[in-house]
Amino acid sequence: MLLKEQEQAITDYLILHKLPLDILLEVKDHMISQVADIQIEDNTSFEEAFHKTQKLWESEFRMTKYAAFYAEEIPVIVKNIVRARNNNLLKKSVLLGLASLAMVFVFIYLASDGDQYTDLFRIHNGLFIVVPLVIWAFHYKMLKYIRYDHKYKGKLFYTMYQQNAALTLSMIGTMAQIIVKDGKYPYLFFREREYAEFGYMLVTLLLPYLVQVMIIFVMLSFFEHKKAVARVQDFLNTQA
Repeated sequence: MLLKEQEQAITDYLILHKLPLDILLEVKDHMISQVADIQIEDNTSFEEAFHKTQKLWESEFRMTKYAAFYAEEIPVIVKNIVRARNNNLLKKSVLLGLASLAMVFVFIYLASDGDQYTDLFRIHNGLFIVVPLVIWAFHYKMLKYIRYDHKYKGKLFYTMYQQNAALTLSMIGTMAQIIVKDGKYPYLFFREREYAEFGYMLVTLLLPYLVQVMIIFVMLSFFEHKKAVARVQDFLNTQA
C-alpha cells in the first residue's frame, strides 16, 4: 500500500506526460499496482521501484503524432487508446448514418413532387441540428467540460473524448449550410430520370451523409465524455 505522497508523485509524473484525466487515472492504477509489486518482490524503496516502473513504461510515453485528432504530439499510449475507442465510435456512427441514408430513399419515393422532397430533406437534416442542441440544453452543466480550451490545471483534457465533443458546433454549422439548399437532385435523378444530374445527385446524397456521420460521432463522443467526467469527478474533488 503506497502512501498518499507516493501516489501523488505518480500522479504528478503522469501529469507531466499530459495524459487526459480519464486515461491518467487508468494508467495510475496500473502503475501503483506495479510499483507496489516491485517493492515487495525486490524488497526495495518506493523511489527505486518507481524508477524501475518508469523504465518499463518508457516506450508507452514516447511522443508521436495523431494528426487526425491532435495538432500536437501525444504519448503513444494515448494514441493507441484514443484510436481504438474512436474507431469503435466511428463504426457505430457509420452504421447509424447508413440507416439515415436509407431514409433518404424512402423520402424520394414518398414525396409527391420535388418541393415536397425538399421539405422532407430539410426536416430530416434539420433533426441533426435540433437533436444535438436539445441534448446540450438538457446537459448545460457539461458545457464547460466540452470547450477545447477548458483543461485541468490548464494542461490536461478532462477526457479523451473532449476534443471530439468540442467539434459539435462546427458540425452543426456545416449542416445548417446544407439545409438551406433545396436538395432536389436525388429526387430528380431517381423519380424524374434526369440522369444528367448524376454528379449533383451523388454530392447531395454523400455530403449530408458524411456530416450526419460526424454529428453522430461527436454526440456519441459527448455521452462517452459525460460518463468519463463522472468517473474522474472524485479525483477532481480530492485535488480541489
